[in-house]
Amino acid sequence: MKKSTAVVLAGLIGVGMGAAGTGALYAAANPPVYMVADNTITDPAKYKSEYLPLAQAAIKAHGGVYVAAGTGTAIDGEPPHGRVVILKWDSLEQVKKWRYSPEYVKAREIGEKYAKFRTFAVDGVAQ
Repeated sequence: MKKSTAVVLAGLIGVGMGAAGTGALYAAANPPVYMVADNTITDPAKYKSEYLPLAQAAIKAHGGVYVAAGTGTAIDGEPPHGRVVILKWDSLEQVKKWRYSPEYVKAREIGEKYAKFRTFAVDGVAQ
């Protein structure tokens, strides 16, 4: 291999490693945001067939990731009122873009026929 080719190759590898390191530092400095929902469902069949597919598609399209979903178990205090969902997002801004997106606004209008929603966001912690 020519010396100039080796130098160029080494430079490209260095740039790639630097970019990966910068991404890791950004992720460490900006922990994710978790959205927690406690949804009281009044019509499970229609919630599942009419609301959930639209909501899940909007969540995926806007970068949300499911972390947990189910009935939840009380450890202290009152139990959750309904279905508990935890989603992970890159930022609070991303959560708000999803929540007020046309896709989710449409899904939410349908969902409100079959459930009462209680949602909030909480910052993740740096690891």
